[in-house]
Amino acid sequence: MLSRVAERLFWSARYLERVENIARLVSVYDEVLFDLPRDVKVSWYNLIEINGCVEEFGAIYKDQGEKNVMRFLLAKEDNPSSLLSSLLMVKENIRTTRDVVPEEMWELINELCQYAKNNIQQGINRSNRHAYLNAIIESCQKINGLLADTMSRDESWSFNVMGRYTERADMCTRILDSAVIISVNALPEEKVVLDQAIWSKVLKSQSGYLTCQRTMKTGIDSVVACQFLLGDQNFPRSLKFCLRQIKTASTYLPRYEAVAKSAEALRAKTYEVESEDDINLSLSEYLNDIQLALIDLQSQIRDTWFDFKHGEAA
Repeated sequence: MLSRVAERLFWSARYLERVENIARLVSVYDEVLFDLPRDVKVSWYNLIEINGCVEEFGAIYKDQGEKNVMRFLLAKEDNPSSLLSSLLMVKENIRTTRDVVPEEMWELINELCQYAKNNIQQGINRSNRHAYLNAIIESCQKINGLLADTMSRDESWSFNVMGRYTERADMCTRILDSAVIISVNALPEEKVVLDQAIWSKVLKSQSGYLTCQRTMKTGIDSVVACQFLLGDQNFPRSLKFCLRQIKTASTYLPRYEAVAKSAEALRAKTYEVESEDDINLSLSEYLNDIQLALIDLQSQIRDTWFDFKHGEAA
C-alpha cells in the first residue's frame, strides 16, 4: 500500500469520528444546560475549551454566546475541528482512496455532506438542533457499520481502526477533563446539582450510561463515571479499549513494534479514582498528559508509515 493512501485512510477515519463526536458533544451539552436550574451558570464557551480552539475562536468572535459557539463548532469551514470542515475532509480523503474502501461509502459520504451543509441552520438554531445532530450521528454510525461489515481486514482496515480510535481516545479525555474542571470550579452550593447532571450526561455523550450501570452495578456519580470511561476493558469508547484497539491494529502492519510499545505504555499509565477527593486538578493534569501522549503517538504513526524513508513504502 502506498504511504499516501494509508495516511488518507487514517485521516478519513479520524475526521469521521470527529464529526460524530462533535454532534454527540453538542447534543448532550444542550441537554445539560436544559436540565440545570437557571441560577447555575455553565457557559457554552466550555465547548470551545474542550476542543482546544480558544485562540482560533477568539480571533473571529468577541461574543462567547451560544450562537457564535454553534457557528464555530458546526458551520465554520475554516475551522479544521468544525463539523462541516471535518466532513469535507472525510469526503476529500475518501475521494482519493475509493479503490480501497467499499464503493457504497462514497455515496453515503456525499449524502451526509449534502444533508449537513443544506440543513446547517437547524444545528445553529436550538429548536431543531437535536433532530439535526441525531441524523448526523446515525449517518456516521451507518458508514462505520458498512465498513465493519464489508471491509477486508487488511492494511486498509488497520489504518482505519487506528485513526478512529486515536480520535475517540482524544475526545474521551477532553470530555472527562471538561467535566472535572466544571466540578472543581463549582461553588459549594452548586456542586451537588452540577455533579448529578454532568456525570450522567458525560456517559450519555459516549452512549455508555446503561452499560456503565450494568457493568459497575451501582448508581452513577463522578467516581463511577471516571472509573468506567478510563479503565473499562470492554466498552468501545473507554480510554483503555481505544488504546488496545490502536495497539492491536498496528500489529498487522510492518515495523509495528515502536507504535505498539507506545500504545501499551499509554495503556499502563493509569490514574486511580477511588473517591470524590480524586476528582481534582491532578486528574485534569493526567488527562492533559494523555492528550499530549496521543499527539506523540500520532506523530509516531506518521513517521512509521506515512513519512517512511527507509526502503520500500508500507
